[in-house]
Amino acid sequence: MGIPLVMADRNDMWGGRFAAGPDAIMEATNASIGFDRRLAPQDIAGSKAHAAMLAAQDILSDSDAAAIREGLDTILSEIEGGGFEFRIDLEDIHMNVEARLKALIGEPAGRLHTARSRNDQVATDFRLWVRDQIDVAVEGLAALQRALLDQAEAGADWVMPGFTHLQTAQPVTWGHHMMAYVEMFGRDAGRFRDARARMNESPLGAAALAGTSFPIDREATAQALGFDRPCANSLDAVSDRDFALEFLSAASICAMHLSRLAEELVIWASAQFRFVTLSDRFSTGSSIMPQKKNPDAAELIRAKIGRILGATVALFTVMKGLPLAYSKDMQEDKEQVFDAADALALSLAAMTGMVADMAANRDALRAAAGSGFSTATDLADWLVREAGLPFREAHHVTGALVAKAEVKGCDLADLTLDEMQAAHPGITEGVRDVLGVDNSVASRTSYGGTAPVRVREQVARWRAALV
Repeated sequence: MGIPLVMADRNDMWGGRFAAGPDAIMEATNASIGFDRRLAPQDIAGSKAHAAMLAAQDILSDSDAAAIREGLDTILSEIEGGGFEFRIDLEDIHMNVEARLKALIGEPAGRLHTARSRNDQVATDFRLWVRDQIDVAVEGLAALQRALLDQAEAGADWVMPGFTHLQTAQPVTWGHHMMAYVEMFGRDAGRFRDARARMNESPLGAAALAGTSFPIDREATAQALGFDRPCANSLDAVSDRDFALEFLSAASICAMHLSRLAEELVIWASAQFRFVTLSDRFSTGSSIMPQKKNPDAAELIRAKIGRILGATVALFTVMKGLPLAYSKDMQEDKEQVFDAADALALSLAAMTGMVADMAANRDALRAAAGSGFSTATDLADWLVREAGLPFREAHHVTGALVAKAEVKGCDLADLTLDEMQAAHPGITEGVRDVLGVDNSVASRTSYGGTAPVRVREQVARWRAALV
């Protein structure tokens, strides 16, 4: 993190309950400042809101509130400037800030903790931090979607093979394939927004677990911190980590989608496919093979799901057996969330860069689009429409023609009319209108289909939605 942790002989913040300082092993086990110092901006924001509310309720004098506010601003500047000393003996970000505040302003610092506990304090800080990360994720997803929309619009009528089982299935358009990921990442953004709306309640004022006898105004602190309302139950407020689990769950699904796209980019960039060329900015070379251009960024994104899903499982495991209200186990709620949020933000940024920079090889896409008898379904549909065959019979006739073309080593369109009519006499020259890949994709005009006109409609819809 760049700022050293400072050791001290004992923890004075505990007061008179304990005569001796903690054993070094216990101190190291108990301390969380090595990672929870990331909560410093949220911790200071929560303390400023709490102090302002205490003053408004005549629990704290205006002069003490002003001193606290100025002291907290000074501390935030020290932290942001890299000059703050984080002490491991003070355990966590809350006590580190409070100790520094006492050194700066003296006695008024001791009044800040009136009517709150570290339990509601950390729950508030963590919610604020996760809420910020949700906003980062939604913004990152929107940027990725815009990059995909640019690709989709440019290639709305570029034909390429659509796959099932990674085998050629039917022709689709490049734009249609890009829009599939726009939809996926749109659902991801929706999940993050849903989680944000549900978690946007303030634990501050729940105190240790039972609330407080001081005449506090929880609505005021909730409003000051951008929450919709206070949490309605003090036990639940300090016990709840659903907001972190929902963030991780949404992040895991999003990372899975990123991994699927990354896998396709790895395949498409290979010499065997040549569907796309990735920019040098997101590729690396080989130390021994000079011809190599490796899609390392895509491969690393593909692997990030392991870290993010692992974090999700880890936090579920921490929380699954905990009784109400707070248990020290919950100190283990943050590191995995921090790591997952970092991995997700980096993956989104890297994928956005790759998608924006990549160049689709239109000729290679088109050449592959007609391979593997990709218009066989169009032939079967034509037999239903024009020859009046039941679909199952049309499927059988088409299969026989595919087998014949395989034996000849040609495509369906290269079969003679006599060869086709040997499979079914109702086939006419009109069938050739549906055997071309361009005709195939143009005919798929159902809502959500691959026809260029439908792709462009969906691009316009999403551009309007992402404004």
